[in-house]
Amino acid sequence: MKLMSDWKEHGIKIVRAGELDTNTPQTPGMDRAAAITHARTGANKLWAGTVTVQPAARTGVHHHGELETVLYIVRGRARFRWGDNLEFVEEAGPGDFIYVPPYVPHQEMNARPDEPVEAVVVRSGQEPIVVNLDLATPEPARPGPDPFHSNKG
Repeated sequence: MKLMSDWKEHGIKIVRAGELDTNTPQTPGMDRAAAITHARTGANKLWAGTVTVQPAARTGVHHHGELETVLYIVRGRARFRWGDNLEFVEEAGPGDFIYVPPYVPHQEMNARPDEPVEAVVVRSGQEPIVVNLDLATPEPARPGPDPFHSNKG
């Protein structure tokens, strides 16, 4: 048990809105910022931050290994596809929570062409595990190049 004099240094940490760390793995059309990390707060089992997904943007098909992920939609409309062939699809809006179990093949995207999606993301580990999968998506093709289906990072 910690002594009371240790609580100032080893107690609650508050990361203010303007203090998020944008030096995180990024995907074109998505801006991630870390709030709760080991380096910033001493967290050992959790990572938390934010993601903003630009209008009509989407990821490639991937999974996050052994990590569990929770998203909370603050603004906008997100679409998720998952399954061996991305055969399942659901949308989520403001106030909705999404749980992504370990190893589930999925794709996330902004369902709207006119406004960003803003979400809070919490993961069960510190490593930014992303395993890209070579699966076709049933999502309609978007005009122009699609940087999300490359097998980069």
